[in-house]
Amino acid sequence: AGIGTLTFYEPSTGSFGGLGHPVCDVDTGEIVPLSSGEVCGVCINDVVRGSAGSPGELVGAFIPSGNTGVLLSNTPSGLFGTLSQSPTDAAAIPMAMRQEVAVGKAYILSTIDGTTAEMYEISIEKIILRDNDEGKNMVIRVTDERLLEKTGGIVQGMSGSPIIQDGKLVGAVTHVFVNDSTKGYAIFCENMYKEMLKVAE
Repeated sequence: AGIGTLTFYEPSTGSFGGLGHPVCDVDTGEIVPLSSGEVCGVCINDVVRGSAGSPGELVGAFIPSGNTGVLLSNTPSGLFGTLSQSPTDAAAIPMAMRQEVAVGKAYILSTIDGTTAEMYEISIEKIILRDNDEGKNMVIRVTDERLLEKTGGIVQGMSGSPIIQDGKLVGAVTHVFVNDSTKGYAIFCENMYKEMLKVAE
């Protein structure tokens, strides 16, 4: 189905969440039932730029990661499972509750070249507090010139890219606006986390 991004990892349980939306059947749009799956590393080697009416995509190849992970569930809020070890040496950051998320500057953490994730500036333009299962809790806009030059904004494969604001994990990128690749939707991390807890039960 393509490349997607692991959003967060909880050190105390080994659980992770990713993508922020389900993996769906290309023809029917229905959520694909998950029989089994594993986590793989990816090296991004090309980018198809997004433009009006034509969403771009990250192009890459799977690589051995040395970190065995198991997918447990494919849900409306994303993919969830467990990892054998932390995917990074970076210090953990706290999760923001939805009431803490604010309109204004934020950052996404995304890998658009090779295997190294970088921070890119975005703007959270709208917050939608009502519950929905579509991963559309925020409207975001890419403002970072480096990312705009390389990708044209949000492209397929960036789904699940963590959104960080004021040192807290607030959510993940989920969708691109087809007619404006600089803008898209994002899901609250809180919603993904609640779904992860259900999977872990």
